[in-house]
Amino acid sequence: MRQPIHEDQVFENVPALSPGEYDNCKFSHCVFANADFSGYIFSDCTFKDCDLTNLKLHETALKTVAFKRCKLLGVRFEACRDFLFQVAFKDCNLELSTFTDWKLKDTVFKNCNLQEVDFTGADLREASFAGCDLTRATFVRTDLRKSDFREARNYQFSPEENRLRKAQFSIQGLPGLLEEYGIIVN
Repeated sequence: MRQPIHEDQVFENVPALSPGEYDNCKFSHCVFANADFSGYIFSDCTFKDCDLTNLKLHETALKTVAFKRCKLLGVRFEACRDFLFQVAFKDCNLELSTFTDWKLKDTVFKNCNLQEVDFTGADLREASFAGCDLTRATFVRTDLRKSDFREARNYQFSPEENRLRKAQFSIQGLPGLLEEYGIIVN
């Protein structure tokens, strides 16, 4: 049975979504905390000022989806379908979310709270972290080649446990890369 398709619609302050496919839709001021979007398909959609805390995304398709000023605490993005997965985050709180072993090439995180986010094994080549707080974020076996950390803060990870070729950092970010060696940068 084919799921219903919702195209070019605006959903504002709605408490729930019915299963289906959402194409070019906008979601604003919606509270979907603890909702189960398993199997849903979102293409070219925008979520703005929404609470998506602990959202369940098992086999969910996120194809070119933008999140702006959203609360996404504890979301397991690696549970999504990987085919055509593409997301962008601006001014979002993603604290305690996970992207373990996930493909995030070219992903933009702008002015986001990424505290305690798990990026273990993720492909973050050419990703941007401008204005992001990465306090206690986990980077192990992460591909960070050509990623931009120049405007990020509070990151700390091992240059030996991650791929960093041509990644960009500011002078202020050096302590987060050298701490494991006992080097003090003043």
